[in-house]
Amino acid sequence: MMEHILDILKERGFIAQMTFEDELYEQLKNPTTFYVGFDPTADSLHIGHYIPIMAMAHMQRAGHKPIALMGGGTAMIGDPSGKTDMRKIMTVETIDHNVECIKRQMSHFLDFDDGKALIVNNGDWLRPLNFIDFMREIGSLFSVNRMLTAECYKARMATENGLSFLEFTYMLMQSYDFLELFRRYGCRLEMGGNDQWSNMLGGADLVRKKENEKAFACTFQLLLTHDGRKMGKTEAGALWLDPEKTSPYHFYQYWRNIDDKDVEKCLALLTFLPMDEVHRLGALKDAELNEAKKVLAFEVTKLVHGEEEATKAAEASASVFGRGTSAENMPTIELSVTELEQDARISTMLVRSGLCKSQSDARKQIEQNAVSIYDQKITDTSATLSIDQLKDSILLKKGKKGFCRIILK
Repeated sequence: MMEHILDILKERGFIAQMTFEDELYEQLKNPTTFYVGFDPTADSLHIGHYIPIMAMAHMQRAGHKPIALMGGGTAMIGDPSGKTDMRKIMTVETIDHNVECIKRQMSHFLDFDDGKALIVNNGDWLRPLNFIDFMREIGSLFSVNRMLTAECYKARMATENGLSFLEFTYMLMQSYDFLELFRRYGCRLEMGGNDQWSNMLGGADLVRKKENEKAFACTFQLLLTHDGRKMGKTEAGALWLDPEKTSPYHFYQYWRNIDDKDVEKCLALLTFLPMDEVHRLGALKDAELNEAKKVLAFEVTKLVHGEEEATKAAEASASVFGRGTSAENMPTIELSVTELEQDARISTMLVRSGLCKSQSDARKQIEQNAVSIYDQKITDTSATLSIDQLKDSILLKKGKKGFCRIILK
């Protein structure tokens, strides 16, 4: 007998909470349409989105139909969950641009052929809404007293600026999404991060009240380190899925260097390796655990960037640490003589390579003796590169794990 999809997700560590668990088990014995929402606040997904994406892929493999809902309407309000300040209001043009970028990324992870999965934009129904009609039909079904017990609202009300009415309506908007998806596509399940629990309960309740039909919510664990910190934060910022924002090499290196205690969990959540293999790799000790990290880094990079880029990243990583023969796949900056004449500062190269976030960060790293060219430490914050140095190429290093090759065009 085929293993139930909820048991698979539980075993791999995805599930945080769900409504009507016994009913949901029965529902998912049959093909079920479900959705996950994605907030288009940037033109790329980041590693925080990767848990729900992997869960969607597992669900699709089990015969269920995913809807990736782009928040082209809700992004005009902004989700207060996990935020201490109101989000910057984005223009419609920026939101629509971000939605298109994310749509292209989603096709790497889900099979959209022949309607096996859908990408839908909630701007299609939220933007034309009439406020009075919406409040009469939907707002009348929500208890303000109950809404104010939601953690996302309580946290914002405790801040200096409090909670705006604009953000207060976000729960209604997200709940209406579920109702609209049920009406249009027969969607019965919303899935997403555990920080969305209150919003998701609102949506499932709304479908049950308005349509007198079964509707469910299921949340996933957030991607955290073993000591509770959000995973995917790097010195250069978020760990993006867009190769232009985070190179496949740096993406690979992040997973290659995670803490030993997080390896097994990440293998279970972020790859499709069988759980027997996950447990075997996770049980390795000391130096042998490095092999498990290599497997993790390769598998995750392969899923996000493709096998060719994963292979290049692995080879570049081996080359940097003296176990390979070629550095050609290493992150590289190509400089023209003109560019070098305009600004040859090593601090600038650190920023251009993504090894540092800013000039001030670069200068700080130099002052802390964290920067070198090959094994020669750079101690002068105004140090520059010369054309002679770049006749072949140089290896710019930051700390033990940051590398970039610099060559002349």
